[in-house]
Amino acid sequence: MMYKTALATSVMMLSVGLAHAESTYRIGITQNNVGVDSYQTTYESAFEEAADKHGNVDVVVLDAGGDVARQIGQVRNLIQQRVDAIIIWPTNGQAVIPAIRQAHQAGIPVVVTNSKIAEAGLDYIAAFSGPDNVQQGASSAEMMCDALEGEGRIVQIAGQPGYTTAMERAQGFEEKLAEACPGVELVETQPADWNREKAQRVMENFLTKYDDIDGVYAGDDNMGVGALNAAKSAGRAEEIVFIGATNFAVGYEAIERGEYYGSIYQSPVDDAEAALQTALDVLAGEEVPKMNFFETPKITADNLAEFDKPVF
Repeated sequence: MMYKTALATSVMMLSVGLAHAESTYRIGITQNNVGVDSYQTTYESAFEEAADKHGNVDVVVLDAGGDVARQIGQVRNLIQQRVDAIIIWPTNGQAVIPAIRQAHQAGIPVVVTNSKIAEAGLDYIAAFSGPDNVQQGASSAEMMCDALEGEGRIVQIAGQPGYTTAMERAQGFEEKLAEACPGVELVETQPADWNREKAQRVMENFLTKYDDIDGVYAGDDNMGVGALNAAKSAGRAEEIVFIGATNFAVGYEAIERGEYYGSIYQSPVDDAEAALQTALDVLAGEEVPKMNFFETPKITADNLAEFDKPVF
């Protein structure tokens, strides 16, 4: 019942915030690209609902549309508006650092959400709130090792090149696989930019190129299900193990059907609420850890019933 525990914890956190609400805060948030997938759309709704529940929070919600220059402009605009805090879902963990530094120099605390920025920018942020993507990759490698019983040839479909989440999940997966499961060979990695249709095309190429593929690791379930669809069309799905991350509804359903081995649970609602609460804790003067990771457990057919089906 880990999802229900996490939700209860979030509700409790919100209740505590309500009980101590004394000041009214204006918080600006600039997201990465709300239109790119349903996770970010759900995150945005959850963030606005969480702010409404507090009653003492006004929010300025912005979407960078995946454009780094646009996001830098949005941060500078929020600085000019003199918001009390800025939350940023970075489009690029390196390029946004100068804008974050400007906010820091203006005395506005910055909370980075979901995807980390480069280490050079950590001195300028109040905190990070989100999943531990390296650990998610490592957990997926453990599932792959279990599913293949330590032997096999696999391919990897990664997220958007240069995006911190994609790089960290691949890093965690590859390092853990080499350490714990040397009998499983990663023969090739190709990006699919978090896009299901592109992942399907990448997998079609893999299937043409390799006669023996035992497993596929995808950086999220959207891409993992795209790969699954390609293998089903080629009549090879039953010989391949599919493992992803960020359990989408399509991934959950594929696990239910026995077509998909496992994924990593990650809630956009928990993600949004944790980011807002972290910003409020900072504004309240509480001591906040620099890195605030929320729980993202493994999910397979064995424990599927413990989790509600994702709404995204």
